Order: sequence, then C-alpha cells, then structure tokens
Amino acid sequence: MNGGYFFNFEKLAYVKGEKPAGCIFCMIRDRNPEVIDLSVYRDEFFAVSVNLYPYNPGHLLIFPLRHIEDIRDYSPRENRRLEELLRYFLDLSDQSYSPQGYNIGYNMGTPAGGSIAHLHLHLIPRYHRELGIADLIAGKRVLVEDPRETARKLKGKIAQAPFSNAIS
Repeated sequence: MNGGYFFNFEKLAYVKGEKPAGCIFCMIRDRNPEVIDLSVYRDEFFAVSVNLYPYNPGHLLIFPLRHIEDIRDYSPRENRRLEELLRYFLDLSDQSYSPQGYNIGYNMGTPAGGSIAHLHLHLIPRYHRELGIADLIAGKRVLVEDPRETARKLKGKIAQAPFSNAIS
C-alpha cells in the first residue's frame, strides 16, 4: 500500500470492541487462525510482533511465550534473553526507521493503561515534531506504513541477520 493512512486511535473503542475469547498473545503463541499474527521473531522464551495498532511505524511488542502478568515473574534466563532481544530490535529499528528516540516500557495492569493482561514490552520509535494536524483536529494519526508491511520488512531483515529466528 502507498501513501499515508488515517488511523483512528480511539483506545476506548479498541478496548471495548469485539476480540477473540482468550489471551491474544497466547493465541498468537499457539498460532490460532482466529487472530492476526504480525510476529517477526520467536525463540524458546519470547516472540516479537509488530503492533496491529501502532503508535508509529516500527512499534514492536516483545512478549514471553509463557503467560505471565508481572515483570517480577521473569526467570533470570528470560531477563537475559529479553535484554538481548531489546538491544537487537533497537539496532534493527535504527537501521530500518532512523528514529530520534524511543518509548520503551510496560503497562502492567488496567489502571496503568494495560489492555492485555499478558506481559508485553512496547518498543516505540519516536520522531521530532511527529504530532500533525490530523492528530490535533481529528483525533487520528497519519500512519505512513501499514503494520503488515512493517512485519514483512522486518522479517526480511531478521532472516538476513546472524540473530535469525524470523517467522516465515
């Protein structure tokens, strides 16, 4: 797809909208055909997926394959692997999108903004002056890349890398 997209970011509508029954990340882990899977990487501990509702192109979600809801439940091996993955995907994002900064973090629990109980780390590329007129007036963001295209692009780059566990 070419050009920019108007993409509605009404979080409340998404949270209240129809979703498959069960944990979306567990369904992605289990390759359930009822959900859209934009995974670009998977190993014994984690999967990495493009966010279907990205804040910016390249917005990734890193989540453990086992269902946990608190960062204190990570094992020491998972913590080490998460650190490796975060560094790798920051480098890949730098190469792919050249952001000027990042938001990296968790929303643990509904009061903290979490809409999915399964623990997941957001990696969001950020840019100077990214707020546009559509954001201010229409409550929408202009998204310059479809999340499915982001997933295709990143899978290709991961497959060529020495750190390769790209999802085919």
